[in-house]
Amino acid sequence: MSQPVPPPGNPFGGPAGAAPFPPAPAPAPARDNVALGLVTAVVAALVAAVAYGAIGGAIEREIGYAAVGVGFLVGFAAAKVGGRNPALPVVAAILSIAAVYLGQLIAIAVVIANTLGGSAPEILMEDLGSLTDLWKETADAMTYLFLAIAAVTAFAGAKKANA
Repeated sequence: MSQPVPPPGNPFGGPAGAAPFPPAPAPAPARDNVALGLVTAVVAALVAAVAYGAIGGAIEREIGYAAVGVGFLVGFAAAKVGGRNPALPVVAAILSIAAVYLGQLIAIAVVIANTLGGSAPEILMEDLGSLTDLWKETADAMTYLFLAIAAVTAFAGAKKANA
């Protein structure tokens, strides 16, 4: 039994004998949208802060690589979505400092919740002033170094996203 031979023609639906043209590729994602880049940076900073705080609170110490991860995530996400605007690396650096600081507060709340009972979100919301005072009392050179590491990494991550 033999296979039927398809009639000559264009496999993409054009006239017979015409050169076949594949379908056009999908359009590239929108870039160079600074507002969307800023929103992305804020969301990435909040997500990274919660992750940083949860990890730090669970192991009851700070990790330099986690600060690097926070900074890179914020910077890379902002620049990947927002494009090459020169303000984005600076904003990403500032937001990464805020994210590491918030993550440190979350870590303190997690440690307190594990020690005294209760939930970390409750402690964070109800005793933010006390947590800030405790952060100030326990902050040392490494604490500030992690803030700086996150900022530098965010700036570099934003530059790397557009390289």
